[in-house]
Amino acid sequence: MSRIARALAASALVSTLAACVVNQPPPPSGPTPHQIAVERLHQVDGRIDNLGRRIDAHVNQGYYPPPQGNALHHRLDDIRGEAHSMAAQHGGGLSPDEQRVLNQELDQAAHAVGE
Repeated sequence: MSRIARALAASALVSTLAACVVNQPPPPSGPTPHQIAVERLHQVDGRIDNLGRRIDAHVNQGYYPPPQGNALHHRLDDIRGEAHSMAAQHGGGLSPDEQRVLNQELDQAAHAVGE
């Protein structure tokens, strides 16, 4: 192979490798705003789940009758529905203001549960 052909082949190889390196996306620097919004929804869901377990425990221990426990569960279901309705409007996550409103509602529900 002549020197010119080898030089052209090497140049083409270097160009291809350089293009691969340049076109690589940068590594992620942290969670995206969407991931943060989805995490807010998961936090609200987790809090609802915890309150639901606490309601069940209180009913089982006789602190209040099953109809009262059912009413409290119904309230949690309403809050969960509200949270998921809000999230559906934003691609599956919650804004900080939405999370704050939901947490205020959950604070009231927690007070009713007896926290």
